[in-house]
Amino acid sequence: MLFFLRLFSWLPLPVAHALGATLGLLGLLRRRHRALLRDNLKLAHLYHPFCLFRAGMELGKGLAELPLIWLAPLPRVFGLIREVRGWEHVEAASRNGGGHGIALLAPHLGCWEICGMFIASRLPFTALYTPPRQEWVHSMMRDGRERAGLKTVPPTTGGVRALLARLKGGEATFILPDQSANRGEGQWIRFLGHPAYLPSLPYRLIASTGAVPLLVYAERLSWGRGFRLHVEPLPALPEGDQETLARVASLAMSAIIRRHPEQYLWSYRLFRHHGEVPPPPEDLP
Repeated sequence: MLFFLRLFSWLPLPVAHALGATLGLLGLLRRRHRALLRDNLKLAHLYHPFCLFRAGMELGKGLAELPLIWLAPLPRVFGLIREVRGWEHVEAASRNGGGHGIALLAPHLGCWEICGMFIASRLPFTALYTPPRQEWVHSMMRDGRERAGLKTVPPTTGGVRALLARLKGGEATFILPDQSANRGEGQWIRFLGHPAYLPSLPYRLIASTGAVPLLVYAERLSWGRGFRLHVEPLPALPEGDQETLARVASLAMSAIIRRHPEQYLWSYRLFRHHGEVPPPPEDLP
């Protein structure tokens, strides 16, 4: 399988995206998959048949681009970043952060893999990382990321302590903040207008270290032209106010997702209610 993925990685990005879009459309023929995308889009008040088709196509593109990003030579991978918008916010945070570090918040929008690798090549950071079950996939993913300078730690108590130490030392962290959290590890918050049990860790780290939070994502350009990297700051927030920070970050992430709704990971069961997690409060802000 790895041999065929290496061959696939040499395809031009427009060809890989065309194949991925075709597979994504075929995937919509599966009733459960189509229903999951449709239901998530409806909960976010973004459903439209055309958006559903586009979302299916973009999911396919996202899978088809991974061999190229993990296996192709780095100069070719980074050459796919056609534009970077907002890098001055990273420079300002590095210059004026007072040694508090930078918390890069990357929602599952566009291509977060190339986003993380590109930033890691210019700004050393550490990210939490849960290895996939297949060892060969783990090796391919780990090697592809680490060659760009991306450092990872496991999602354990020791890993969280490592992130905390990195931020206190003035370094950066890379966090996917829009994942469904386990009991005791998250908080109910309105995300895309609907209650979601999201991790509280990013906001605990920011509140306890004074790290500068920045939203980052790599927009997938049409017709396989590459990617546009975005870096956006959050509005000014009260220091140490974890709950307010989480709400503001959720609103900011929701806003950028609504700009590119078809590129979000709608196949993820983000709005599910875990059996072990109490239901959201009725007066959720």
